[in-house]
Amino acid sequence: MNHRTLGTIDSVSEIGYGSWQIGSDWGDVSSAEAQQAVETARECGVDFFDTADVYGDGRSERILGDVLREDIDRSEVTIATKAGRRLDPHTTEGYSEENLRRFVDRSRENLGVDALDLLQLHCPPTDVYYRPSVFDALDTLCDEGRIERYGVSVERVEEGLKAITYPGVESVQIIFNPFRQRPTELFFEEAAAREVGVIVRVPLASGLLTGTLSQETEFPENDHRNYNREGEAFDVGETFAGVPYEVGLDAVGALSEHVPADLSLVQFSLRWILDHEAVSTVIPGSTTPEHIRANAAVSDLDPLGVDAHEAVEAVYEKYVREHVHHRW
Repeated sequence: MNHRTLGTIDSVSEIGYGSWQIGSDWGDVSSAEAQQAVETARECGVDFFDTADVYGDGRSERILGDVLREDIDRSEVTIATKAGRRLDPHTTEGYSEENLRRFVDRSRENLGVDALDLLQLHCPPTDVYYRPSVFDALDTLCDEGRIERYGVSVERVEEGLKAITYPGVESVQIIFNPFRQRPTELFFEEAAAREVGVIVRVPLASGLLTGTLSQETEFPENDHRNYNREGEAFDVGETFAGVPYEVGLDAVGALSEHVPADLSLVQFSLRWILDHEAVSTVIPGSTTPEHIRANAAVSDLDPLGVDAHEAVEAVYEKYVREHVHHRW
């Protein structure tokens, strides 16, 4: 497993583990399955784990805390969690120092730590990024020893660009994959210039880029790919990366023609992401040990060639760009 720098963290595995799936919104996952998934990731050299306080109402945090506290020296891993989405209603005004401290203390308890390694604002309303008082509150939580460092998780490139103007922001989590390419235009350059880490989520477009989905695929009732197709529950960009499902299937068919015979579409997509130097870590999620091992192995693959990158760009331009590029 190769490692990269993330803000002031000198070393994180470039393939991390996204734990939304072991918390909620992806169908039923047993505690045993979730624990095995985390253990498998560790066995593969993964040492960066991403979670949030709302994933299963804290379930994901608690599982990570239990497994990682019992099995290894916690200094060997970085756990990034998120706060803010517990607000109801989810408003700009809710991002107060009092509420953030309350959320942070709950996450500290769930994870079983004195201080959170990395706290991220969890896709807050855009106006939050224009309130310096919010980032002052995060500085205070650092001074109090409740968090070690902080960053943001954003929906749109513009939010990321605004966030990194605050000197305390060490990381930005953003959606980036062959079907969501806008971050390459300006954001990556600006983040690198400020030495801000980039955490890539939804790298496989909610399973589209596995190549295993079809028109006949049925998703469980409690799977966001069933109930959030039009953004009914949260930002539609989180589901299939915002690409209409049928369009996504056509794009996958076109892209698959350019995947080398010795790679799967998953490996091809993850390697494409890692070929961008501004990326610190990419966080695919899975509960299948075989898939977790295959994801981790991408770190050791050679970069893709120019032809492969040109093919990805061509598919994006033909099928996807008009649906997503202007929105996020």
